[in-house]
Amino acid sequence: MSEDANAISAKTKGQNSPLLISLLPFVVLFGATLVLFWLSQGDMEGTYKYWEFFVPVVAVISLVSGWGQAYISGKGRLWYLVKQCIHWGLLIGLIYIFNTQGIRDTLSTQQYVAIILYLLALTALITAVQMDFKLVFFGIFLLFCAYVIMVPDNNPTLLGIGNLLNISDPQSKPLIVASALAAIGFVASLFLLIMFRGAMTSKRLANQRAA
Repeated sequence: MSEDANAISAKTKGQNSPLLISLLPFVVLFGATLVLFWLSQGDMEGTYKYWEFFVPVVAVISLVSGWGQAYISGKGRLWYLVKQCIHWGLLIGLIYIFNTQGIRDTLSTQQYVAIILYLLALTALITAVQMDFKLVFFGIFLLFCAYVIMVPDNNPTLLGIGNLLNISDPQSKPLIVASALAAIGFVASLFLLIMFRGAMTSKRLANQRAA
């Protein structure tokens, strides 16, 4: 019985993708956000289109990332796909309306980028609650970026986080503060990823023993 259990356990672990591959979506999410945040500091007008393109990228990553949690929760994969498509389709559709119904023209580029980030952050957080909790720290990081872009001067959150992390004069170093938060969010997401991989392995092991 022990040999059978070990064989099942080894087979189950082999079904999980390598940890480095599983980490790649979060490298893209936090890394791309940080790069776009940096570009926005110097050229907001020339960067806002990249934020628009980033939204469907996050949607695709969310779709792939949450697939394992759908398996753990025992919910139907088809229903999961439908929810994800509706969830992110609404956000992409809203951005399309902004650009085709004249709403974009009433906003400054700074306001428009901040609104996109706020909407993307809230969508990511709702996705985290409903379908993939691993996105929760990414959503929080997006909220920080949105607030700094909306209020670039005398930002109380930037000052508070900078002081908490012992960063001198954080108001003049938004990129350094953002980089520190991105690193913290990435590490926290890594712990969640390891937890979910363990839960997935346990469920697969239980299913194979019951078979």
